Amino acid sequence: MPLNDDTVTPGFLGFGVFLALVVALVFLIRSMNKQIGKIQAPREADLKQQEWEAAQAAKPAAKPAAKADAEPAEKENGATA
Repeated sequence: MPLNDDTVTPGFLGFGVFLALVVALVFLIRSMNKQIGKIQAPREADLKQQEWEAAQAAKPAAKPAAKADAEPAEKENGATA
């Protein structure tokens, strides 16, 4: 049988290599999806909550000292809570 453009094909070896590449690609995509699923990017609501908590943590630093000073004055005046 003479070789020409109609008789030359990749054969079983070419098909096997192509199939191996497809299988490897499927496993790589599954692995990538698992890794991306593990990423926990902060959500906008979480960022706003952190900003609010930081602001609240900065505010009470001055209040407890004022509150501590006010308590002895109330006890001296006979005020009860």
